[in-house]
Amino acid sequence: MPEDGSSSQGGAAFLDIAANLATVRERIAAAARAADRDPAAITLVAVSKTHGIDRARAALTAGHRVFGENRVQEAYRKWPPLRAAFPNLELRLNGPLQTNKVGEAVALFDVIETVDRPKLAAALAREMDRQGRRPTCLIQVNTGAEPQKAGVAPEDADAFIAHCRDDLGLPIVGLMCIPPADEEPSPHFALLREIARRTGLSVLSMGMSGDFDVAVTLGATHVRVGTAIFGARPPPPTG
Repeated sequence: MPEDGSSSQGGAAFLDIAANLATVRERIAAAARAADRDPAAITLVAVSKTHGIDRARAALTAGHRVFGENRVQEAYRKWPPLRAAFPNLELRLNGPLQTNKVGEAVALFDVIETVDRPKLAAALAREMDRQGRRPTCLIQVNTGAEPQKAGVAPEDADAFIAHCRDDLGLPIVGLMCIPPADEEPSPHFALLREIARRTGLSVLSMGMSGDFDVAVTLGATHVRVGTAIFGARPPPPTG
């Protein structure tokens, strides 16, 4: 698709995504004003996981620059050519990170939001030293104590944050959570905000397409929105 979105199919995708971005930004601003917050203090992370390079490019052409991906290998297929064309974009890893993908993640991502266990934290510290590259990091907190979900337990978060910052020297700047799908998200967002307050962290990545308005009212600095921008997700690529 041309970067001006002028082809017929590509142009339609560009117009849809540009309109969706504008709508989501308006909702963020409205929620921020209702909470007596500055809308400029909230960053919209466009989560492009499983969407192809053309749809990511459409968002870039519409002026958006902060994106989230869930899988390291998918991101490697998609983002190097986009970064060459749009060098000022920011790429954030929102999905679980396996230790055998740490080297690739440190090389590609600007922010890693899913630091959740000592083995991963140690691997990240070693790899950052090896590469001389230090993407900022968030600690993922499993606020709902869901056994199938990644994240450090809330009761262990303070000690884990201290270990990552003080013992390993990781550039920890904030926290991330994904509340249980079948629960009211507000208590989870409030819990994450409290952990951040007492540990002196300023970044709160919380809220997705269905609840980002609530997250903004409870202090989110970053909201991760995919479906409301890009539409329903196609099946993830294999491999």
